[in-house]
Amino acid sequence: MNGSEIHVDFAPELHLFVPQPHRAGAAPALVDGVSTLGHVVESLGVPLTEVGALLVDGREVPVSYVPGAEDRVTVRPVERPQRVPGAPLRFLLDVHLGTLARRLRLLGVDTAYESTDIGDPALAARSAAERRVLLSRDRGLLRRRELWAGAYIYSTRPDEQLRDVLDRFRPEPAPWTRCTACNGLLRPATKDEVADQLEHGTQRSYDVFAQCRECGRVYWKGAHHEQLEAIVERALAELSRG
Repeated sequence: MNGSEIHVDFAPELHLFVPQPHRAGAAPALVDGVSTLGHVVESLGVPLTEVGALLVDGREVPVSYVPGAEDRVTVRPVERPQRVPGAPLRFLLDVHLGTLARRLRLLGVDTAYESTDIGDPALAARSAAERRVLLSRDRGLLRRRELWAGAYIYSTRPDEQLRDVLDRFRPEPAPWTRCTACNGLLRPATKDEVADQLEHGTQRSYDVFAQCRECGRVYWKGAHHEQLEAIVERALAELSRG
């Protein structure tokens, strides 16, 4: 069946990934009778992390299905909210998503983040070892076979990125419980316990503190607290609408 043709219809939500000819209607694609449907879909530009149901002539099939001549394939997006089986929901973000990482941590969501570029193989391996959902705008990274789970971040704007992650995964929020610097858990701390890390003005003006159990960083309701509180309130409102 070398050179057999199938017809692939991508949902509008996936048009971002596919070349222009495959965006309108069921576009033709060549298959070799050996490659799986998952491989064919990825070869057309769509990471499987973004794919929901695959239908062949109206019948749902797995990504391992080998398409044959004249198959009519419908590719649907991931259903929302997306459930990630087999582990507590936690994330790993690549080097380009530092602001999103801090905002997820602000909401108390378990979020690992690589502040330096450790390379795609290492990121995918960490995702698998720690069973974390890898968030990235790198389509090639999301196609790596060793990846445990992943999701494409569609926007470059942190506000939109956060809304998208909240809408897609519906994480359980626990605001103000994690260190935004290292992801460690916070504990209440007295002023005396953290006095050596405070400037004189802070000691004089504030009485309530928290400290990271991992890195020791100290937190208090300082000048930027209102801005951070607004981010949290918007996020909680977004989650409550689900």
